[in-house]
Amino acid sequence: MTRRIVYGAALVAFLAASALTLASIIIPRWISWDSQTASGSRIHYTYGLHKRCSSLSGTCAHFPEDADCHGGDRYFCSMWRSVGFLMNFAIVMEGMTFIAFLVVILGGKQMRQRGWKVVSCMLLLAGIIQCAGMSLIAFLYDNDDRFFPGWRLDTSWVFCTISWSVMVLSAAFISASAYLIAPEEGYELIPGED
Repeated sequence: MTRRIVYGAALVAFLAASALTLASIIIPRWISWDSQTASGSRIHYTYGLHKRCSSLSGTCAHFPEDADCHGGDRYFCSMWRSVGFLMNFAIVMEGMTFIAFLVVILGGKQMRQRGWKVVSCMLLLAGIIQCAGMSLIAFLYDNDDRFFPGWRLDTSWVFCTISWSVMVLSAAFISASAYLIAPEEGYELIPGED
């Protein structure tokens, strides 16, 4: 039987993970490269899901643009845009999961007794979607020619990894509590109303 405190703890962890998901989308630092010129000035490039930034120009530009997606780069662009879609879809799933949390927590004892299945499945689905996006970035990092030695997976990738890990662990925590924790005390159900 899952108690209100279990849902509350999982909700706090979920909100923190959702903030990391949002930060990973907004901050353009999925993959980055640092170097130093002979004169000692630092060069820094970063790729985000929707922006590419350069210290040379001091600005960020939309990425990937149509000019980046011709010939052999079509594969890269398709994969990169797919990650952007997956991460945006994960945010939508997280919004739906938040609503499910509220309905279950505020819905009374019966809702908490049965709602763990819905909340756990939604957490797991949001985590799987993010894991898929994170995995595609790692695949591109390892296999695309544009990422030569010196490039590294950066802050946004780490945020995404932490976020999906917390969501999957929260789903496991809620599921385990449904089987391991004794039911809440309170009114007895009327026979036949199960």
